[in-house]
Amino acid sequence: MTSPHHASGVHSVIGVDAGTATLREADHLIHRVLGQLALTEGVFACTHLYRTGERRGTAVSLAVPEADVDVDAVWPELLGMLPEGTGLALAGRTHGPDDAVGTARLAAAAPPASGRAVAYPGVAHLTGTVTVADLLDRTAIEQLVVLGAPAAELPPTARVLTQDHVRPEWRDGVLTLTLVPAAGGLLAPFEVPNPTPCCADHI
Repeated sequence: MTSPHHASGVHSVIGVDAGTATLREADHLIHRVLGQLALTEGVFACTHLYRTGERRGTAVSLAVPEADVDVDAVWPELLGMLPEGTGLALAGRTHGPDDAVGTARLAAAAPPASGRAVAYPGVAHLTGTVTVADLLDRTAIEQLVVLGAPAAELPPTARVLTQDHVRPEWRDGVLTLTLVPAAGGLLAPFEVPNPTPCCADHI
């Protein structure tokens, strides 16, 4: 099922490798960065697993809307808040050790072809139980698929138990959320909080 809502506008994508090893650590990093920078609703922040000859872990991409955010002002703020040894990449601009810059470049180049979205337009609405219609109409998520039944058509009134933890993925330019059946006739995101919702106070 798809939604007419689409991530429009021109975005500048900053890749960050701050040495985060796990998805949970990268989620925390994203919430901290977005909170300190007070970035706008239009930002897409994603995680990207990587493994190279020198490094392995989870990098981050921050896609900021050029119409709303001065990316030239964001860059020095990131330099000031991230730990020493962090790799940053934005177009032809880089900072940090070569190996970290290399993975930051990979992260910056990944969306919207791939990436697991932690922050995206409308994510603040996804608390408690919501309907399929609300999920598609009020967020940037464009497609829902049910694990094991990818062609299933979901009624707009179907209810989704969010557990305040909804992490869709970019799939070839489409922000897609995978769902699974849950108790009581509900649906739930395939990815569950581990072990509890990450950064619940940031929702």
